[in-house]
Amino acid sequence: MSRVKRSTTRVKGFNDPEMDFQLLRMLGVASYGGSSIGECLSTVTHIQNNDPDEWVRAYSTLANEIKNLAEEAHVKQHFVSAKDYYLKACNYYRSAEYYADPFGPIQRELGLASRSCFIQATTLFETPTDIVEIPYENSWMPGYFIRPAKDNQKRSTVIIVTGFDGSGEEMYFQCAAGALQRNFNVLIFEGPGQTGMLRLHPELKFRPDYEVPIRCAIDYALSRKEVDPNKLALYGISFGGYFVARGAAHDSRIKAVIPNSPIVDLQAYLMAFIGTEAQSSPQEDIKLDEIDAIPNHVIPKGTKLGLKSSFFKFGAISFLEWMTLLNAFKVGDKIKNIHCPSLILVGEGEGDESLKQATHYEQNVSGPVTKRIFTVQEGADTHCQLGNLPLSCAVTYDWLSDLFAKNS
Repeated sequence: MSRVKRSTTRVKGFNDPEMDFQLLRMLGVASYGGSSIGECLSTVTHIQNNDPDEWVRAYSTLANEIKNLAEEAHVKQHFVSAKDYYLKACNYYRSAEYYADPFGPIQRELGLASRSCFIQATTLFETPTDIVEIPYENSWMPGYFIRPAKDNQKRSTVIIVTGFDGSGEEMYFQCAAGALQRNFNVLIFEGPGQTGMLRLHPELKFRPDYEVPIRCAIDYALSRKEVDPNKLALYGISFGGYFVARGAAHDSRIKAVIPNSPIVDLQAYLMAFIGTEAQSSPQEDIKLDEIDAIPNHVIPKGTKLGLKSSFFKFGAISFLEWMTLLNAFKVGDKIKNIHCPSLILVGEGEGDESLKQATHYEQNVSGPVTKRIFTVQEGADTHCQLGNLPLSCAVTYDWLSDLFAKNS
C-alpha cells in the first residue's frame, strides 16, 4: 500500500552541548544567507558519536559540493544563485575549520577556502564591498568595508570585531547584513589571534592591550570619506566584548560601544566556561605535546581540540602558561574611561559569570548604559543570540539609529 508522509528529515542535534551549540550557530545564520536549514540537518546524520573529525569531514564535503554549485552557476551567469552558493560554502568551510586541528595544515586550508568563497560572493553583492588590509604595526589586518549603496554619502558606521573562534566572514551573517539593511556602513576586521588573522599571519597571537589593533581599525575607518566621524560605533561579539571594552576605554573617537556580551576579566570568564574542576588542581599541568596522547575517556576529543586552539591563539605551550597569560586580559580601572553610550547585550542562558561581568560593566563605566537581556521565550538566550539573529540586529541597530539621530 502506498503512503504519504511529510518528510524523512528529522530535527535532531547532539548529546554534546558544544557540538549542539555549533549546530545552532549554523542554523542561526540561515536568516542572513549563511546556511540552509535542510543542508545542516542532513549533514548532522553524517556525524556519529559527537566526533569532531566526522564534523570536519561532513562540513568540508558539504562546502565542496556547494562551492561547485556556485562555480557552475557563475559560469552560466546565474549570479544571484552563485552569490547565495558562495556565501553558504564560505560558512560551511568555516564550520569545518572550527573542529580541525589548529596545528595541522587542514584548518588553514579550510579557512582560506572560506575567505576565498566570501570574496567571490562580494563580487556579486549589490552593496559595494572593499577587501581591505588595515595597517597594523609591521603587518596588516584583514577586513571588509561594506557600504549600503553605491554613493559617497557620509553615513553612520559600525566597526565589527569578532571573538575567539568566529571569523570576519561569519560576522557578515551575524551582524553586518542587518546593519547594511538599516543604512549603516560596516567595517569588519580581525586582529592578532583571531581566526582570519591567523590564517594569514599565524605568528600574531592574542594580546591583552587590544586597544592597539582597535586603534588601527579606527584610523582606517576615519580615513574613509564615507564615514561620519560623529557617528562611529564599535561592536564586539563574544571575546569581542572584551576587545571593544578595551578599545572604548582608550579611544574617545568611539561614539557608541556595543559589547555582546561585556567581558571585563577574560580569565574569570574562561575558567567559568571550562568548569571548577580545572581550578581545583593548579599544580597539575597539561603540556601541548602531551594532549593528543591523553585518552579520549579522560579528556574528550572536542575538549582537547579546544585546549590546542587556545594554546595556538594565545601562544602558550601548556595549560598553566595559558592561565598566566590570561592574567593580563582585564579591562581594570580603565573601564571608568568609557564615557560614550553603551548597549550591553547578554543572553539569560549564558551563565552566571556572563551576567556578573555584564553587571560589573554596567556599574563601572562613566557613560550611559542600556542593558538588554535576551530570554529563552524569545529564542535568543544563546551566546550572541545565535538562535534569533534578526531580533539581535533589530535591538542593536534600532538603538544605534535612535542614538545617532538624537545626536545629529
